[in-house]
Amino acid sequence: MRTRTHSRPLAGRTVVVTGAARGLGAALARAFDDRGARLALLGLEGDRLRDVARFLHHESACWEVDVTDDAALADTARDVRTRLGPASVVVANAGVAEGGPFADSDPRVWRRVIEVNLIGSAATARSFLPDLLDTRGYYLQVASLAAMGTSPLMSAYCASKAGVESFAHALRAELAHRGVTVAIAYINWTDTDMIRDGDRHAVLRELRAHMPPPARSVYPAPRVADRLAAAAERRSTAVYVPAWLRAVQPVRALLPAVVTHIARTELPRLERAQRFEPTGLLGAGGRAAEPRG
Repeated sequence: MRTRTHSRPLAGRTVVVTGAARGLGAALARAFDDRGARLALLGLEGDRLRDVARFLHHESACWEVDVTDDAALADTARDVRTRLGPASVVVANAGVAEGGPFADSDPRVWRRVIEVNLIGSAATARSFLPDLLDTRGYYLQVASLAAMGTSPLMSAYCASKAGVESFAHALRAELAHRGVTVAIAYINWTDTDMIRDGDRHAVLRELRAHMPPPARSVYPAPRVADRLAAAAERRSTAVYVPAWLRAVQPVRALLPAVVTHIARTELPRLERAQRFEPTGLLGAGGRAAEPRG
């Protein structure tokens, strides 16, 4: 491993960020760049990746790759190592979402959410694990409040985030004796085009509006990214943004019943005002990840 200082533990290290073309991924690239890291930017939108890289101050490179493509991702991991050196930090951030009734959902779209969020995270970990073992590195899995609770009309997203949390816990136990730290980021609503696109759909906007005041707030992507990058510097095994999400952990078993109780009243009221329809993949990043054929 490269020599590091106590004040800038990530300086000169290679950091991999998936879903780096926009939103939280782009903000993460800037937050790690501020800490002196070399950035490997992975995503589906090559032009946007290069736009992000253009404003970074330290060495970086872009790879246009689908995180669900095992072979392409393995090739990318080898290219990253050759060009930037072995990865010390890998952030599995790539993610998509859809909303709407499960019964009316397009099976291809529903499956694509699982593939990108869960399978893509596992493929990312598998591809970069040789590097992380060499560097005794840090793997950060971006999860969500949805991993601790649930939400009606967001079944694929909730299932995928619960899945990545469980995956990360299993991987942490498996790698603990190998010196690799596996961490989970629990984040709430973050100001990205995915969230803004969701707010165009009245039912999703209303569902968020009926959450308790702290839970409905939207947080700026740079603020969330800075907290996640700081957690990587400390090698924290969990990071909560906002911080109050930590208090949800002891009572998370109660959340499904609470959500069901509220939904039993609110969903019929909302449906009387507007018929629920599938949203498709949300945000421009989601549309870039739409299933083909």
